[in-house]
Amino acid sequence: MLRSLWTSASGMIAQQTHLDVVTHNLANVNTQGYKKRRADFEDLMYQIYREPGAPVEPDSRVPTGVQVGLGTRVTATPSFMVQGNFQITDGPLDWAIVDDNAFFQVTMANGEIGYTRGGSWQIDDQGQIVNEDGLLLEPAIVVPNNAMEIQLSPGGIVSVRLADETQLQEIGQLELARFINPAGLRALGDRLFVQTPASGDPITGNPGVDGMPQVRQNVIEMSNVQVVEEMVEMIVAQRAYEANSKGIQTADDLLRIANGLKR
Repeated sequence: MLRSLWTSASGMIAQQTHLDVVTHNLANVNTQGYKKRRADFEDLMYQIYREPGAPVEPDSRVPTGVQVGLGTRVTATPSFMVQGNFQITDGPLDWAIVDDNAFFQVTMANGEIGYTRGGSWQIDDQGQIVNEDGLLLEPAIVVPNNAMEIQLSPGGIVSVRLADETQLQEIGQLELARFINPAGLRALGDRLFVQTPASGDPITGNPGVDGMPQVRQNVIEMSNVQVVEEMVEMIVAQRAYEANSKGIQTADDLLRIANGLKR
């Protein structure tokens, strides 16, 4: 069987995954805090028919050799933690991190800490600040039921103005987390990530302190997906898929010719 059949098939499979990644990015173009992904490829093993540098004469060697590759595969789909565009809102619980490598922290249902760039928060029936899925902000901050106004400082201090009072009262300190290798975080969906051995342990701290970015109120970070770039990637994936399918068709034609020699 011709090797090119399987080589082209590996290319088609890889481009299917490439297209999956691109369409996932496009599907999340309006998802707050979403970070785009990219499909990375690598070539597969080579069959060596003639070793480069093999001696052919006492004083000469083969300059390049004969090495035939066996196709490609997707080796990684890293996230790009580049900051998305900001959208100004009127929501006092719409918060944004003004740099790339930092995350809000939430307590997930299993008690583990999740990390997110989504900054649209709510208040539950207990006065606790939660995200849209009801996960508690970590560390927890409770808003008094008679709070008339909520303010967030660039340094992450959450304050409220209570009824019949003019002075702001501090009720909590926002804490952010960053990672040495944020691309190594595991994506759970719902804009949540969890740490892995590849990401390293979280480095936590207050906004604006020890290299942590500041935060802003009344701002939401949108997706960092660029539609034009993804459309170009879609065209590339389509044409590469088509080219690999042509390789299979050509290999099939060669087999048909070989099978017809006896006739």
